[in-house]
Amino acid sequence: MNKLTHADVEVIEDQISFKGFYQLNTLALRHKLFLGGWSKTVSRELFKRHDAVGVLLYDPLLDAVALVEQFRIGVFGSDVARKNHQSPWILELVAGLIDKEEVPAEVARREAFEESGIIVEDIEPVGEYYSSPGGSNEYFYSFIGRADLTHAGGIHGLESEGEDIKVHLIQLDELWSKLDQGVLINAHTLIAVQWLKLHYKELKLRWS
Repeated sequence: MNKLTHADVEVIEDQISFKGFYQLNTLALRHKLFLGGWSKTVSRELFKRHDAVGVLLYDPLLDAVALVEQFRIGVFGSDVARKNHQSPWILELVAGLIDKEEVPAEVARREAFEESGIIVEDIEPVGEYYSSPGGSNEYFYSFIGRADLTHAGGIHGLESEGEDIKVHLIQLDELWSKLDQGVLINAHTLIAVQWLKLHYKELKLRWS
């Protein structure tokens, strides 16, 4: 059987259920089945988001990275977080949303400066993926950025966007420990840190 495509989905109804900064659509649809024929009509909610980028700031001379810490409503509203006594302030990559036809790598550079005051000198793609394809259309671009982290730290972010972001300088040994101990609970951050752990020796050689 040939690979299934968009043409193998029939949208019967598509309604906007909510529209604010994000948008929620409710769809009635059916799709072709692997064994042939069509599924019954099903209802699905689609959380429509902007595509996004994230960049892990890495200094090959210091053997350190910069992560940002900020309040996240998703963790605050999580029963798991309350059960596990997880703070709604979590360590993450620098990240941001893509507006219109922006180039992802350039958005990563802009967000790095806005959220940390750090200039990305070189940038290396980690991967691209759907953040949560079971219910959202967000597509995420992940990068490692070479940066001078000598003076990394402090509080950053755009006041106009309600941002209050603390920058942390973390040595690689400590970063690997946080990875192993489950301290990093943001999926985008986990993916980038695991990629760096596999490739940092080659990056250090190339970027030093």
